[in-house]
Amino acid sequence: MADDEVVQRTENGVTWLTLNRPQVRNAVTADMRERLIALLAAASADPEVRAVVLTAVGDGFCTGADLRGGSSAGGAHSAAGAQPAERVAGDVARVVRGAQRLVAAVMDCEKPVVAAVNGTAAGIGVHLALACDLVIAAERVRFIEVFARRGLVPDGGGAYLLTRLIGPQKAKELMFFGDDLAAEDALRLGLVNRVVPAEDLEKTAREWAERLAVGPTRSYALTKWLVNRALESDREACFAAEAMAQEVNMTTADAAEGLRSFVERRPPRFQGR
Repeated sequence: MADDEVVQRTENGVTWLTLNRPQVRNAVTADMRERLIALLAAASADPEVRAVVLTAVGDGFCTGADLRGGSSAGGAHSAAGAQPAERVAGDVARVVRGAQRLVAAVMDCEKPVVAAVNGTAAGIGVHLALACDLVIAAERVRFIEVFARRGLVPDGGGAYLLTRLIGPQKAKELMFFGDDLAAEDALRLGLVNRVVPAEDLEKTAREWAERLAVGPTRSYALTKWLVNRALESDREACFAAEAMAQEVNMTTADAAEGLRSFVERRPPRFQGR
Protein backbone atom coordinates (compact mmCIF):
# COMPACT_ATOMS: atom_id res chain seq x y z
CA MET A 1 0.00 0.00 0.00
CA ALA A 2 1.23 3.50 -0.81
CA ASP A 3 1.71 5.55 2.33
CA ASP A 4 -0.82 8.14 1.16
CA GLU A 5 -3.75 5.78 0.48
CA VAL A 6 -5.06 6.47 3.99
CA VAL A 7 -4.09 9.97 5.10
CA GLN A 8 -4.08 10.75 8.81
CA ARG A 9 -3.82 14.13 10.47
CA THR A 10 -4.75 15.42 13.92
CA GLU A 11 -5.71 19.00 14.67
CA ASN A 12 -7.69 20.64 17.47
CA GLY A 13 -8.16 17.27 19.15
CA VAL A 14 -9.69 15.71 16.03
CA THR A 15 -8.07 12.90 14.03
CA TRP A 16 -9.03 12.98 10.35
CA LEU A 17 -8.77 9.68 8.47
CA THR A 18 -9.07 10.21 4.72
CA LEU A 19 -9.32 7.47 2.11
CA ASN A 20 -7.16 8.59 -0.81
CA ARG A 21 -7.62 6.33 -3.83
CA PRO A 22 -9.89 8.54 -5.92
CA GLN A 23 -8.89 6.76 -9.14
CA VAL A 24 -10.85 3.69 -7.95
CA ARG A 25 -13.39 5.64 -5.90
CA ASN A 26 -11.61 4.59 -2.71
CA ALA A 27 -12.14 0.85 -3.03
CA VAL A 28 -10.51 -0.69 0.03
CA THR A 29 -7.59 -3.13 -0.07
CA ALA A 30 -6.57 -5.37 2.82
CA ASP A 31 -3.60 -3.09 3.50
CA MET A 32 -5.87 -0.06 3.72
CA ARG A 33 -8.19 -1.98 6.00
CA GLU A 34 -5.35 -2.86 8.36
CA ARG A 35 -4.10 0.72 8.42
CA LEU A 36 -7.57 2.04 9.21
CA ILE A 37 -7.98 -0.49 12.02
CA ALA A 38 -4.60 0.49 13.48
CA LEU A 39 -5.31 4.22 13.21
CA LEU A 40 -8.72 3.85 14.86
CA ALA A 41 -7.18 1.84 17.70
CA ALA A 42 -4.49 4.50 18.13
CA ALA A 43 -7.08 7.29 18.20
CA SER A 44 -9.15 5.35 20.72
CA ALA A 45 -6.16 4.98 23.06
CA ASP A 46 -4.72 8.50 22.69
CA PRO A 47 -6.04 10.91 25.36
CA GLU A 48 -5.12 13.85 23.13
CA VAL A 49 -7.57 12.66 20.46
CA ARG A 50 -11.12 13.60 21.36
CA ALA A 51 -12.98 12.79 18.12
CA VAL A 52 -12.43 11.15 14.73
CA VAL A 53 -13.65 12.08 11.25
CA LEU A 54 -13.71 9.44 8.51
CA THR A 55 -13.91 10.83 4.98
CA ALA A 56 -12.46 10.44 1.48
CA VAL A 57 -11.31 12.38 -1.56
CA GLY A 58 -12.84 12.37 -5.03
CA ASP A 59 -16.38 11.46 -6.05
CA GLY A 60 -16.57 8.24 -4.07
CA PHE A 61 -16.55 7.73 -0.30
CA CYS A 62 -15.83 4.02 -0.64
CA THR A 63 -17.17 1.72 -3.33
CA GLY A 64 -16.41 -1.48 -1.45
CA ALA A 65 -13.56 -3.97 -1.45
CA ASP A 66 -11.01 -3.72 -4.25
CA LEU A 67 -11.76 -6.87 -6.22
CA ARG A 68 -9.73 -5.95 -9.29
CA GLY A 69 -6.30 -6.79 -7.99
CA GLY A 70 -4.02 -6.67 -4.98
CA SER A 71 -5.32 -7.78 -1.61
CA SER A 72 -9.05 -7.47 -1.08
CA ALA A 73 -10.66 -5.91 1.95
CA GLY A 74 -12.43 -9.15 2.70
CA GLY A 75 -9.16 -10.97 3.24
CA ALA A 76 -9.48 -13.30 0.26
CA HIS A 77 -5.93 -12.58 -0.86
CA SER A 78 -2.60 -13.12 0.77
CA ALA A 79 -1.19 -10.50 3.11
CA ALA A 80 1.49 -9.71 0.57
CA GLY A 81 -1.20 -9.15 -2.06
CA ALA A 82 0.63 -11.15 -4.69
CA GLN A 83 -1.68 -14.09 -5.33
CA PRO A 84 -5.22 -14.88 -4.17
CA ALA A 85 -5.32 -17.37 -1.33
CA GLU A 86 -7.34 -20.52 -1.92
CA ARG A 87 -10.98 -19.97 -0.99
CA VAL A 88 -12.25 -22.79 1.21
CA ALA A 89 -15.99 -23.33 1.57
CA GLY A 90 -17.13 -22.54 5.09
CA ASP A 91 -14.00 -20.53 5.94
CA VAL A 92 -15.80 -18.31 8.45
CA ALA A 93 -12.54 -17.15 10.02
CA ARG A 94 -11.54 -15.40 6.78
CA VAL A 95 -14.70 -13.31 6.87
CA VAL A 96 -14.22 -12.42 10.53
CA ARG A 97 -10.63 -11.36 9.83
CA GLY A 98 -11.75 -9.10 6.99
CA ALA A 99 -14.49 -6.52 6.66
CA GLN A 100 -16.05 -7.32 10.03
CA ARG A 101 -12.89 -6.25 11.85
CA LEU A 102 -12.93 -2.90 10.09
CA VAL A 103 -16.54 -2.16 10.99
CA ALA A 104 -15.94 -3.36 14.56
CA ALA A 105 -12.94 -1.01 14.84
CA VAL A 106 -15.23 1.94 14.12
CA MET A 107 -17.94 0.78 16.51
CA ASP A 108 -15.44 -0.05 19.26
CA CYS A 109 -13.48 3.20 19.02
CA GLU A 110 -13.90 4.99 22.35
CA LYS A 111 -13.96 8.39 20.66
CA PRO A 112 -16.97 9.68 18.70
CA VAL A 113 -16.52 8.88 14.99
CA VAL A 114 -18.12 11.18 12.42
CA ALA A 115 -18.52 10.01 8.81
CA ALA A 116 -18.26 12.81 6.25
CA VAL A 117 -19.60 10.98 3.21
CA ASN A 118 -18.39 12.91 0.18
CA GLY A 119 -19.51 10.57 -2.60
CA THR A 120 -20.95 7.19 -3.47
CA ALA A 121 -20.85 4.59 -0.71
CA ALA A 122 -21.31 1.04 -1.95
CA GLY A 123 -20.85 -2.40 -0.44
CA ILE A 124 -18.58 -2.29 2.58
CA GLY A 125 -18.43 1.48 2.05
CA VAL A 126 -22.06 1.74 3.16
CA HIS A 127 -21.39 -0.25 6.30
CA LEU A 128 -18.21 1.66 7.06
CA ALA A 129 -20.25 4.88 7.05
CA LEU A 130 -23.19 3.47 9.01
CA ALA A 131 -20.89 2.09 11.71
CA CYS A 132 -19.91 5.67 12.57
CA ASP A 133 -21.64 7.46 15.44
CA LEU A 134 -22.78 10.41 13.33
CA VAL A 135 -23.15 10.52 9.55
CA ILE A 136 -23.10 13.67 7.41
CA ALA A 137 -23.64 13.20 3.69
CA ALA A 138 -23.22 15.51 0.71
CA GLU A 139 -26.41 16.11 -1.26
CA ARG A 140 -25.54 14.00 -4.29
CA VAL A 141 -24.34 10.98 -2.35
CA ARG A 142 -25.80 7.55 -3.12
CA PHE A 143 -25.75 4.56 -0.77
CA ILE A 144 -25.82 1.22 -2.59
CA GLU A 145 -26.19 -2.24 -1.05
CA VAL A 146 -24.55 -3.70 -4.13
CA PHE A 147 -24.09 -7.29 -2.95
CA ALA A 148 -27.22 -8.83 -4.48
CA ARG A 149 -26.26 -7.37 -7.86
CA ARG A 150 -23.17 -9.61 -7.73
CA GLY A 151 -24.87 -12.64 -6.21
CA LEU A 152 -23.13 -12.03 -2.89
CA VAL A 153 -24.18 -11.94 0.76
CA PRO A 154 -23.68 -8.58 2.55
CA ASP A 155 -20.51 -8.38 4.63
CA GLY A 156 -19.03 -6.02 7.16
CA GLY A 157 -21.92 -6.40 9.58
CA GLY A 158 -24.39 -4.99 7.09
CA ALA A 159 -27.42 -7.01 8.17
CA TYR A 160 -26.62 -6.27 11.82
CA LEU A 161 -26.35 -2.52 11.22
CA LEU A 162 -29.23 -1.99 8.81
CA THR A 163 -31.71 -4.10 10.75
CA ARG A 164 -31.04 -2.11 13.92
CA LEU A 165 -31.14 1.23 12.14
CA ILE A 166 -34.26 0.83 9.97
CA GLY A 167 -35.89 -2.51 10.82
CA PRO A 168 -35.93 -5.86 9.03
CA GLN A 169 -38.42 -5.09 6.24
CA LYS A 170 -36.64 -2.00 4.95
CA ALA A 171 -33.23 -3.62 5.43
CA LYS A 172 -34.32 -6.54 3.27
CA GLU A 173 -35.67 -4.20 0.59
CA LEU A 174 -32.34 -2.39 0.33
CA MET A 175 -30.31 -5.59 0.40
CA PHE A 176 -32.51 -7.65 -1.95
CA PHE A 177 -32.82 -5.05 -4.70
CA GLY A 178 -29.53 -3.16 -4.32
CA ASP A 179 -31.13 0.04 -5.60
CA ASP A 180 -29.36 3.38 -5.24
CA LEU A 181 -30.52 5.23 -2.12
CA ALA A 182 -30.26 9.02 -2.40
CA ALA A 183 -28.86 10.99 0.51
CA GLU A 184 -32.21 12.66 1.21
CA ASP A 185 -33.92 9.26 1.32
CA ALA A 186 -31.22 7.98 3.67
CA LEU A 187 -31.90 11.00 5.87
CA ARG A 188 -35.63 10.27 5.86
CA LEU A 189 -34.96 6.66 6.90
CA GLY A 190 -32.66 7.74 9.72
CA LEU A 191 -29.46 6.33 8.19
CA VAL A 192 -27.75 9.72 8.17
CA ASN A 193 -27.94 12.65 10.56
CA ARG A 194 -27.64 15.50 8.10
CA VAL A 195 -27.43 16.19 4.36
CA VAL A 196 -25.50 19.27 3.26
CA PRO A 197 -24.27 20.80 -0.01
CA ALA A 198 -20.97 19.25 -1.09
CA GLU A 199 -19.12 22.51 -0.51
CA ASP A 200 -20.28 22.54 3.14
CA LEU A 201 -19.41 18.93 3.98
CA GLU A 202 -15.93 19.43 5.40
CA LYS A 203 -16.96 22.57 7.28
CA THR A 204 -19.94 20.82 8.87
CA ALA A 205 -17.89 17.75 9.80
CA ARG A 206 -15.23 20.02 11.31
CA GLU A 207 -17.81 21.94 13.34
CA TRP A 208 -19.36 18.75 14.70
CA ALA A 209 -16.03 17.04 15.43
CA GLU A 210 -14.51 20.08 17.11
CA ARG A 211 -17.64 20.49 19.20
CA LEU A 212 -17.24 16.87 20.29
CA ALA A 213 -13.52 17.45 20.89
CA VAL A 214 -14.22 19.96 23.66
CA GLY A 215 -16.85 17.75 25.25
CA PRO A 216 -16.69 15.13 28.03
CA THR A 217 -14.80 12.42 26.13
CA ARG A 218 -15.13 9.66 28.73
CA SER A 219 -18.84 10.37 29.05
CA TYR A 220 -19.15 10.00 25.28
CA ALA A 221 -17.31 6.68 25.37
CA LEU A 222 -19.61 5.27 28.02
CA THR A 223 -22.72 6.65 26.29
CA LYS A 224 -21.61 5.07 23.00
CA TRP A 225 -21.12 1.75 24.78
CA LEU A 226 -24.60 1.93 26.31
CA VAL A 227 -26.32 2.82 23.04
CA ASN A 228 -24.49 0.09 21.11
CA ARG A 229 -25.62 -2.47 23.71
CA ALA A 230 -29.20 -1.23 23.96
CA LEU A 231 -30.74 -3.14 21.05
CA GLU A 232 -29.18 -6.46 21.92
CA SER A 233 -29.70 -6.61 25.70
CA ASP A 234 -32.82 -6.97 27.80
CA ARG A 235 -34.05 -4.19 30.07
CA GLU A 236 -32.42 -5.59 33.19
CA ALA A 237 -29.02 -5.84 31.52
CA CYS A 238 -29.33 -2.35 30.01
CA PHE A 239 -30.31 -0.81 33.33
CA ALA A 240 -27.42 -2.57 35.09
CA ALA A 241 -24.99 -1.35 32.43
CA GLU A 242 -26.34 2.18 32.76
CA ALA A 243 -25.86 2.15 36.54
CA MET A 244 -22.29 0.90 36.14
CA ALA A 245 -21.51 3.51 33.48
CA GLN A 246 -22.84 6.27 35.70
CA GLU A 247 -20.70 5.16 38.61
CA VAL A 248 -17.58 4.89 36.45
CA ASN A 249 -18.23 8.28 34.89
CA MET A 250 -18.61 9.95 38.28
CA THR A 251 -14.93 9.20 38.93
CA THR A 252 -13.83 11.34 35.96
CA ALA A 253 -12.51 14.87 36.17
CA ASP A 254 -15.00 16.01 33.55
CA ALA A 255 -17.97 14.87 35.65
CA ALA A 256 -16.62 16.85 38.58
CA GLU A 257 -16.07 19.86 36.33
CA GLY A 258 -19.59 19.58 34.91
CA LEU A 259 -21.15 19.64 38.37
CA ARG A 260 -18.83 22.40 39.54
CA SER A 261 -19.60 24.59 36.54
CA PHE A 262 -23.33 24.14 37.15
CA VAL A 263 -23.00 25.33 40.74
CA GLU A 264 -20.78 28.23 39.66
CA ARG A 265 -23.10 29.11 36.78
CA ARG A 266 -20.44 29.09 34.06
CA PRO A 267 -19.73 27.00 30.95
CA PRO A 268 -17.83 23.78 31.70
CA ARG A 269 -14.21 23.37 30.61
CA PHE A 270 -13.89 19.67 29.82
CA GLN A 271 -10.46 18.10 29.45
CA GLY A 272 -11.48 14.66 28.20
CA ARG A 273 -10.40 12.99 31.42
